[in-house]
Amino acid sequence: MQHIVYLNIILRVWRECEWTTLCASNKMPAIRTSAFFYGVDMLQRIFKMTSVLALSLVVLGLFIAPKPAEAQVTAFKQAVAEAAARDKDIAAFYQANGYKSVWTGRSGRERSRRQALIKALANASSHGLPTERYDSAGLQAKMKAARGPRERGAVEVEISRVFLQYARDLQTGVLIPSRVNSAIVRKVPYRDRTSYLVNFVKSSPAGFFKALAPKTMEYNALMKEKLRLERLLGKGGWGATVPAKSLKPGQSGASVVALRNRLMTMGFMKRSSTQTYDDNMKSAIQQFQLAHGMAADGVAGAGTISEINKGVQTRLQSIIVAMERERWLNQERGKRHVLVNIPDFTAKIIDNNKVTFETRSVVGANKSDRPTVEFSDVMEYMVINPSWYVPRSIITKEYLPALKRNSNAVRHIEITDSKGRKVNRSAVNFSQYNEKTFPFSMRQPPSKGNALGLVKFIFPNPYNIYLHDTPAKNLFSREVRAFSHGCVRLADPFDFAYALLAKEVGNPKEYFQAQLATGKEQRVNLKSPVPVHIIYRTASTNAKGHTQYRRDVYGRDAQVWNALAKAGVALRAVQG
Repeated sequence: MQHIVYLNIILRVWRECEWTTLCASNKMPAIRTSAFFYGVDMLQRIFKMTSVLALSLVVLGLFIAPKPAEAQVTAFKQAVAEAAARDKDIAAFYQANGYKSVWTGRSGRERSRRQALIKALANASSHGLPTERYDSAGLQAKMKAARGPRERGAVEVEISRVFLQYARDLQTGVLIPSRVNSAIVRKVPYRDRTSYLVNFVKSSPAGFFKALAPKTMEYNALMKEKLRLERLLGKGGWGATVPAKSLKPGQSGASVVALRNRLMTMGFMKRSSTQTYDDNMKSAIQQFQLAHGMAADGVAGAGTISEINKGVQTRLQSIIVAMERERWLNQERGKRHVLVNIPDFTAKIIDNNKVTFETRSVVGANKSDRPTVEFSDVMEYMVINPSWYVPRSIITKEYLPALKRNSNAVRHIEITDSKGRKVNRSAVNFSQYNEKTFPFSMRQPPSKGNALGLVKFIFPNPYNIYLHDTPAKNLFSREVRAFSHGCVRLADPFDFAYALLAKEVGNPKEYFQAQLATGKEQRVNLKSPVPVHIIYRTASTNAKGHTQYRRDVYGRDAQVWNALAKAGVALRAVQG
């Protein structure tokens, strides 16, 4: 940069000198009458111009006439600085490394980096990533076309830009969850973008790319299932759908044959020539129902037929969405943690990647203000014999209208003032209040009929979501269990508590029952807080590694897929 400054000074001096000479020469005949003096003056000015030119050449030689190799380095660095200026993270990295090349040099190390990146981009579709976003072919064309140092500098930065995009997409996901659905409030563990470049130059290129994707067994299983379905798609899928609304054991005919063929292609039934809905087909239907979260009665009712007729493309979309969701949760989940899968209607305790306890659950209803949100937090304590402090939304939307009609409505709920004192219902004119002005709170004391049952499990969060018991036990026999106001109800809350307390006290059942017997609200802190992850998976794998599918109860996976498709993710069919 100093060379350019010196050159500008020299050119300015030269122009001023030249202008002065020309002006003097044009005016000379009018000023000087003697040719002699005119000639002397011209000689002086020529000498002055010659001196300036000589000085210019000396300065140029000293300051801006570097060796050819040095000039190339300078041009490259300047090009990198200019191109990187559009991205503060890339600019910070190259400023820190002195604008040296990472990708475009001739060294073996830089060549291996280029090769590793191109190979990774070629494999992007295996991870369900938007390959067009990286434009691998276009990037390689730019690499080949770059000749001079300035072109190489621009390509250097472009490669880093693509690298950063791919690295973040693979490690923490293509999408920003909350932009897809406001109820997906997961805090994605984003890494500092500059750190990707810093760590990459210190690492084995191939090893770095291999380490980016989630290392969970679930992610690897999903990748395998994705490839299996892509091969099935290349072969035409599972064949003809079943042309019937429902079928049951003992029936026969063309629809039963279509069902038989579909079950065989899907792998739920061994090869058979039966044309009757026999015991083998009933058993196959039960296996299918279990793998899809349905009541395993062996009858191909409307719901079962609907799931059987879903094509490979639909299941493949679920797999790709599940992989994206795994990337959003690409972090340490805890050696012991609680996992609640909303579409599966289950809550599990996981110890060292193994399910040690599982129970059925009821989740939020599929209404505008009730679906259970997706997030992670840490369970700190449980409350035995809990009071239920009614959420404001339930008070104003459900209970206040009832109280306006009848002040004795919902008698099992206490009405309290701002100081927690019980309010005399007969002294209150409820009709004068609305959702905004209602000044009271409502509380249900501990009891077997309490809305929270006899125990709740707290992981403090701004969404007021927790796990709890419920007196409405009949709902757990339902196939689809979306009925709550957002919290997660457990079918076996006492056993869940015993499992949590097993690492806290000597005799967890005895300890829990002693607290319960008091009939009073008891808070039990966990010595070792347990992470809780509330997730949403319509595709997952069981302990045996078999893929299972669930219905998209809130329609969120459809939203995620649409967003992925808009970003450039596409289904592919693999031949062979």
